[in-house]
Formats: sequence, structure tokens, C-alpha cells
Amino acid sequence: MAGPTVYVIDRVVTRPGRAREFVDAYLAEYAPGARERGMTLERVLVSPPVWFDDESNTVTATWALDGADAWWQMTWQGRPDPALGRWWARMDELLVERSRSVASAAGDVDGLSDV
Repeated sequence: MAGPTVYVIDRVVTRPGRAREFVDAYLAEYAPGARERGMTLERVLVSPPVWFDDESNTVTATWALDGADAWWQMTWQGRPDPALGRWWARMDELLVERSRSVASAAGDVDGLSDV
């Protein structure tokens, strides 16, 4: 990435025994559209690193975007897209909770804030 990187972090807690199913769906169904919106998948972490049958896992996906402009472009492409809301609604049966946060390296905050 050429400029300061903006990270989008999706964090979900899966229902017991559903983590692998969620990760597979996320990578196969959600990720292609995210890439089309300019996002680069850096990693998907599963915690703890065991596919539980009877316990929840936490899945954390980290996406990178090339600066604030790319973040805004991605945001304005995704917000009006009803398919995204429908996809997440379908995932509700696999999830206990989900959240999304946006972050950057501390050294990039001043530059990203100067808009």
C-alpha cells in the first residue's frame, strides 16, 4: 500500500460448532465482493485455534485499504448494497455476536485525520 493503511476488522463469535462453516462462507461468499470494493484480505484468525464442536470460536478478519479515500469509496459502495445486509442476516444463525472496527497505525492517524 502506497499511503497510510486503513484496517477494517471484522470480529465474530460463532455459535458452538459453526466456526468452520462461517469461515468457509465468509471466504467464498463475502470476500469476493469485499475485494471488488477495494479491500485486501490480510488474515483470518480463529481463536482458540481449534474447530470446536461444542464451544464458540472467535473469528477475526483483517482487511486493508490504501488510505482514507479508499475507505470512503469502499464504505459508499457497500452501504447501499442490500445484498450485504441479506448475507449478514443469513449468517445470523451461525453467530452469537459480530462487530466491525476501523483502525490505522498510530503514526498514520494525523495524516488520515487531515481531510
